[in-house]
Amino acid sequence: MTERAQAGPGRRTLLGAGAAALGTAALGLSGGQAEAAGRTGRNPSERSGGHGFRLDLPVPTVIGHRGTSGYRPEHTLGSYQLALDMGAHIVEQDLVPTKDGHLVCRHENDITATTDVSDHPEFASRRTTKSVDGVSLTGWFTEDFTLAELKTLRAKERIPGTRQKNTLYDGRWEIPTFEEVLRWADREGRRRGKPVWLYVETKHPTYFRGLGLGLEEPLAKLLRRYDRHRKQSPLILQSFEPGSVQRLSKLVATPRVVLLSGAGSRPWDFVASGDPRTVDDLVKPEGLKWMSSFAQGIGPTLDLIIPKDATGRLAAPTALVKDAHAQGLVLHPYTMRNENTFLPADFRRGTDPNAYGDAFGAFQAYFATGIDGIFSDNPDTALLAAVDFAAK
Repeated sequence: MTERAQAGPGRRTLLGAGAAALGTAALGLSGGQAEAAGRTGRNPSERSGGHGFRLDLPVPTVIGHRGTSGYRPEHTLGSYQLALDMGAHIVEQDLVPTKDGHLVCRHENDITATTDVSDHPEFASRRTTKSVDGVSLTGWFTEDFTLAELKTLRAKERIPGTRQKNTLYDGRWEIPTFEEVLRWADREGRRRGKPVWLYVETKHPTYFRGLGLGLEEPLAKLLRRYDRHRKQSPLILQSFEPGSVQRLSKLVATPRVVLLSGAGSRPWDFVASGDPRTVDDLVKPEGLKWMSSFAQGIGPTLDLIIPKDATGRLAAPTALVKDAHAQGLVLHPYTMRNENTFLPADFRRGTDPNAYGDAFGAFQAYFATGIDGIFSDNPDTALLAAVDFAAK
């Protein structure tokens, strides 16, 4: 086994009061673990000498990745509801536009794998090939459909070979609009007596702005309409394009996070504008300082926190957590999944790539680096892992 990262100073207690909506018994917590689940962790602003920003969230924060995509087709109201019921601290949405300018929740504008569009003969002629952020894709795209047309489609599991059980829910839910999600969050917040946090990503903003379908302005308009545009609003904005985060910073005061892809990659808005910087530059102290001028956090890939060696095992952690915290930035890396195929080789169990590995062990390795939260397809596993970490 690769040597694990050492715990940072002051391991933080986790899972603020009421974090697990299913209840501590439903999550299988003991009395001592339940007590730990009632304490909130130290805030990043305290750890970083007051330079960070305050989020009314436990640390580490468990973020339901596209809802609960480990158990339900992603970006459906069913996936979001289950994430909330499991106790996820935040539920994530990715936004793309329709032809008539509505924002809908899909991980990509290519809806070939996530809907039953191919079963609709009336849309057969819409199948086309496009270049999106430099990648050639053939399929059906949200920007070629009106909202009314998209509402005739049904969502389905994106990776049925890996998550065959999720196919049970194929066709059960439609594509939600972001406004529908905002209304759902408000209803659930009133019912539960506390705000429902949302984590909202602008997808391919440069590409869509080139089509006359800019994402930031209609998103900001919706946030203002539903009173989620303030500094202390229960919502975090995110994008892989720093320029989109900068644009949003001028429209709303909502907390913002810059997502960071793999080492050596370039944000697409950098490619489009001729900015030569790569992710390697952004994770250096000067790049982090630059991002801290318009964002409050970063969302790096897990490999930027702990790289893997040639065998796929975890190597030594990088300095990214320490360096980001020094700039007052929180870190919410992505994405933890339970299946062997997605885990570092250290934590795979057996030979079936679709079987669950030692996800709890992997969570402990990542939590020990001092990250402030994590995206997970399996928020129930993440919550239990967080309680385990607090108990050590």
